[in-house]
Order: sequence, then C-alpha cells, then structure tokens
Amino acid sequence: MDHGSYEDGYIAGILQEAKTFAIVGASANTVRPSYFVLKYLLAKGYRVFPVNPGLAGSEILGQKVFPSIAALEAPVDVIDIFRNSAAALGIVREALEHKDRLGIEVIWMQLGVRNDEAARLAEDAGLKVAMDRCPKIEYGRLSGEIGWAGVNNNILSSRKPVIFGKGYQQLSIRKDKP
Repeated sequence: MDHGSYEDGYIAGILQEAKTFAIVGASANTVRPSYFVLKYLLAKGYRVFPVNPGLAGSEILGQKVFPSIAALEAPVDVIDIFRNSAAALGIVREALEHKDRLGIEVIWMQLGVRNDEAARLAEDAGLKVAMDRCPKIEYGRLSGEIGWAGVNNNILSSRKPVIFGKGYQQLSIRKDKP
C-alpha cells in the first residue's frame, strides 16, 4: 500500500467500521492534540481507551487510563499512536502480541508519525494501517464538518449530510448511526 496517499474510501471505511480506539500517548493536558482527539472521538460515539503509563489508573474525560496495550480489558478496533515515529515500532509490536485477544484491526499513526517497518509488520499480520493522519481531521473532512471552518475538504457533493445526534455542526460519516 502507498502510505503517502490514501483513498477517501479506505479512511472512511476504517472510521465507519471502528467502534473503539485506544489512544497510546493520551494526555490529560487540555491543550494537547491527543486530548482534542479523545474528546472528539467520544463526541462522535466511539469508545476510547486512553493509554499512558504515567497517568495509569486516573481518568481523562471520564475514561480510565491504562498503562499499556497489554493492560486493556475490552476489545479495541484501532490503536491510535500519539507518540514519535521511533516509538511506533515498539507500540505496533505490543499491539500485535495482543491483536487476537483485543480484536485489533487497525494501526493508526498520528500526524507526523511514520514508521514503514511498523506498517509492514502490521500489514503482514493482516491489519490496516494509516500513517501521518489524524482521525479527528479525517472524520471532519469526510463528514463535511471541516468545511464549516472554511477549510476545503476536496469533496464535491449534492448529498444531504448525515446528522450525528442533536443540534448543528454534528455531521457523521457513519451509516449505521445517525
């Protein structure tokens, strides 16, 4: 797979099929990007497990923080890596050790995180991989929400957007849940 460019359908498929994310490198600091992503994914109806050994046992946005992937108790669809590119390989190796127990299907590396060896290992184990992308940004782009902020999402459509929940500015890419 060419990890320099992803088809919209590939990214949308991951976001539509996933129900749970584990955010490795989650932060309780409200100005950190990992905090924004955790909050956004929760608002979109995903179950999110923060992973941070320094915060283990505490809570971020009401979610119990786990010390490692090995400590996760519930199924996880996506491992979202909020660590540097060098750390991604070790995180992927740990994820692969627990892939079957947790039901891991996707390795997602955040903006600026790229590790081709980690991607190869994950793909060889049958996992999907997204690198140098943010699920919050991709969800907003694919749903059209990001356009409300004046950002061109490169998608032209006459389709009525799917509304998520109540209120306004809550669009959804998920077909199974409004």
